[in-house]
Amino acid sequence: MSEVRNVVVVGSGPAGLTSAIYTARANLVPLVIEGEPSSTTDQPGGQLMLTTEVENYPGFSEGITGPELMATLRSQAARFGAELVLSKVNAVDFSSRPHRLWTGDPTSADPTYLARTVIVATGARALMLDLPAEQRLIGRGLSTCATCDGFFHQGSHIAVVGGGDTAMEEALFLTRFADKVTVVHRRRELRASKIMQERAFKNEKIEFLWNSQVVDLLGETRLEGALVRDVVSGDTSVLAVTGLFVAIGHRPNTDLFRGILDMDDDGYLVTKPGSTATNVEGVFAAGDVQDRTYRQAVTAAGSGCMAAIDAERWLEAQGDAPPQLDPTPTDW
Repeated sequence: MSEVRNVVVVGSGPAGLTSAIYTARANLVPLVIEGEPSSTTDQPGGQLMLTTEVENYPGFSEGITGPELMATLRSQAARFGAELVLSKVNAVDFSSRPHRLWTGDPTSADPTYLARTVIVATGARALMLDLPAEQRLIGRGLSTCATCDGFFHQGSHIAVVGGGDTAMEEALFLTRFADKVTVVHRRRELRASKIMQERAFKNEKIEFLWNSQVVDLLGETRLEGALVRDVVSGDTSVLAVTGLFVAIGHRPNTDLFRGILDMDDDGYLVTKPGSTATNVEGVFAAGDVQDRTYRQAVTAAGSGCMAAIDAERWLEAQGDAPPQLDPTPTDW
């Protein structure tokens, strides 16, 4: 039977690695199951691995690339004693304690890991257009986050794909930087709330391309335009934009926990008010997997810190936590 770990962190984005840093500093020797490089939903490092410049993460006045930031967080977690494994969790059983997790054959009688506490930090992924060029151009003009990347499009013409509240919010935000924002929507009417529609229609910088669908992205190393098809006539044309923001929704990576952890209608994990605790004792959730509102690296890191503290306190209440290496608070 496997050794029982104090803390197992599932996921290695900002939330997962921050929780690893804090629990490692608390002498809990966390195990981080990072994910698999080939996975689209469990990629080590999370969504920041697909981001080039990150200029809004505190502490980096000159900016830092997403992969560099995640490598720094990973190194910091390892420095304090976190164990990191490149693997994907295929099944969990939280019906009894210790909690059980499988990274190999999910039908095996023996779990791969046993855990007193589990921090779920599997993140969420932006829904994309399923175009071959997306992987090549993500972070190079193609983005899923206006708050993250809008600043890089000063004085340019950019496009937003989508017709819901998120798309309108992105378009309105982007008018702070761009000279022109074209909303590309596959229907003739928006799905956004009336108030968001009114704000978008009143903004002189926003134009609408109705009954249209982006079918290809142009450019080899940088986005140079989008090929758009009229879904009524079938005609295609090139939209000359240097930035394109996909705003058709997000999906939390929670399929593994369906029927086990409480979720809202869209699959985001539900935590108790003022806490990162889920409905299962000893299981906590942090980052985008439970945050449908902010979805920023810094807020994910913050909730990772919260989950680590919640897990540590829960272990102490159970009489399972070892003494801390440094009982004096360091984050004044």
